[in-house]
Amino acid sequence: MSRIVYLDGHATTPLAAEVAEVMAPYWTVMAGNAQSPHARGQQAAVAIELGRGQVAQLIGAEAQEIVFTSGATEANNLVILGVAEAARQAGLGRKKIIASAIEHKSVLAALDELAARGFDVALAPVTADGVVDLAALEELIDETTLLVSLMGANNEVGTIQPVAETARMARAKGALIHSDLAQLAGKVPVDVVALDLDYASLSAHKLYGPMGVGAVYISGLSSLKPRPLVFGGGQERGLRPGTLPTPLIVGFGAAAALAGRNMLQAARLQERLASDLMAELRGRQVRVLQNAIAAPRLPGSLSIQFYGLDADELVGRLASSICLSTGSACSAGQISVSHVLKAMNIPDAVSQTVLRIYVGRDASLSDIHFAATEIAAAAGAMVACHWAADPVGSTHEVHTH
Repeated sequence: MSRIVYLDGHATTPLAAEVAEVMAPYWTVMAGNAQSPHARGQQAAVAIELGRGQVAQLIGAEAQEIVFTSGATEANNLVILGVAEAARQAGLGRKKIIASAIEHKSVLAALDELAARGFDVALAPVTADGVVDLAALEELIDETTLLVSLMGANNEVGTIQPVAETARMARAKGALIHSDLAQLAGKVPVDVVALDLDYASLSAHKLYGPMGVGAVYISGLSSLKPRPLVFGGGQERGLRPGTLPTPLIVGFGAAAALAGRNMLQAARLQERLASDLMAELRGRQVRVLQNAIAAPRLPGSLSIQFYGLDADELVGRLASSICLSTGSACSAGQISVSHVLKAMNIPDAVSQTVLRIYVGRDASLSDIHFAATEIAAAAGAMVACHWAADPVGSTHEVHTH
């Protein structure tokens, strides 16, 4: 089988072998519904609570503050829509919800829905380096603000956002604070108490756990509990009813525990390998420019402009050997310029040359060397094709922001 190097960790991370091993019995010989009274059911219930505690420990929460969901998309919707409806039912006068312009689509789409329901929605701009503009954000927050939502780290350019500072601004005006931590948790240390969060969203498959499970953190001190989006048997304190997927929760917990043990060592390796990749590309005369270079970023995360080359074509040429993407996987199939790059004031023509890369914790120096060789070859072939098709016009320059 031909070699494949995976560099698309922002979209998903591969399931860790240790996690798969822990999950395996709960599909078969230990299968059971946690609400059943028999031995298997009770085993499942114990396993779920162990997983809940492991996820809580990863972010500095209490186990009872974790509610399992199908992923961060559902968690984001549960917080944003659920808190807004809880405030409406409580008769609160606050109807303004604020987020950054580079939030995940599950946050932005939920805000669109709230706007349709009569809530006031505002998006805070970001700097050219992909970090929320704190001065502009502070101007937006006022006494009518109900909730401020700011992601922990961006899923396209990897920039780490100033969540703690944002929480202080929100508190000063009596607003609640939520953070989508899907990209951040498990990659750098996170403490929801130190960040002073009311709510946070998590996803297992972003930290080497299984797809199909996530969680929402709801602080025991928060003044509003979200209204549920669905109704049923009352599981998860009535906030997210439905039979709990024991194997997935077991895997989520195991992945959280593994991340907690290996985080700092993995981060050092990933940062070094990402730097090596940029150096090797430049050493092979590939014309590249890194976005968000001045901002704090997730270890191993890169957003790279390839001068004059169509990023989608480059991804296609590399698809059989290097796993890369041009933007949020949740926007797949949509022909549109990245809303993240647009918010960073990167021109559309330049945005079309951008690849996002996440060097995972299992990557090796050999993988980086192979990837750089393959990318350079594909980029060189594209340049040659462009010259052959248009030997005069192929010299147009791509201007950067």
